[in-house]
Amino acid sequence: MGILEWATSPLGQRVPIHIAWFLIWVALIAGLVFLIVHAIYVRYFAKHKEFASEASPAEVLNLPARIPRHSLAARLFHWIMAAAMFVLLFTAFLPKVGVQFNWVTYHWIAGTVLTISILFHIVHSIFYMDFWSIWPDRSDLEDAGKRIRRFMGMSTTRPGKFAKYPLENKLYHGVVMLTGLAVIITGVCMMFRVRTIFFPRNPYLFSDMTWGMMYVLHGLAGVGLITLTIVHVYFAIRPEKLPITASMIVGSLSREFFLKEHDPRRWVVKGLSDRKDLAHGD
Repeated sequence: MGILEWATSPLGQRVPIHIAWFLIWVALIAGLVFLIVHAIYVRYFAKHKEFASEASPAEVLNLPARIPRHSLAARLFHWIMAAAMFVLLFTAFLPKVGVQFNWVTYHWIAGTVLTISILFHIVHSIFYMDFWSIWPDRSDLEDAGKRIRRFMGMSTTRPGKFAKYPLENKLYHGVVMLTGLAVIITGVCMMFRVRTIFFPRNPYLFSDMTWGMMYVLHGLAGVGLITLTIVHVYFAIRPEKLPITASMIVGSLSREFFLKEHDPRRWVVKGLSDRKDLAHGD
């Protein structure tokens, strides 16, 4: 049993038409296995965090009681995108597991909302946010190496505290970005095959083979987002991550949590703006 389903075009060409739908269950199981394995690891094998850097008394005094983390625009984007993503996943895959309803219209509307929100986020992140804070830097990679060596029982210096986003968040963002772009680009093209308010239906825009590969890529990215969504929700509800989740609602973190997890030299916040000499990395 392959991962693709094939058909014969009117010209006699064998073309892919979409992914094999058992991959939905593969994605669900992969997400569940990840969270079970991670929960066991954290409970029985993870070592207590030990950081090399500590904030100086002067840095602590300069910090506000609440550390701003997400602006209102960023929070609205996150929740609109999340709502659109869940609608897309449910409308795409529920009919494939036996829940039948008129899903096409809901699907392309949710896809339109997702596309607009992503375009807004790109502009907002480039011009109004710290664009580079979400990308890995050398300090992230060095600290990751130290954590791996420490996990393996090898001698190493203590890793530093995190910047605004830990390396794991940055890598996850990169994977979601690539997967999301694959879904959006193929999805916009696929809208030419259904009736929408944006442009006339034109199923002959691409060849049968191109359409087939587009449906395959869209499907693979879609099932990948099932696993990624499970992982995201899992980390959002873990007890040690709840302050971060709450910051996506209220927009800020407590000073105590900030000092426990983050390095004010790597994440310069309001209150330290007059001490830019402390900043490095992000």
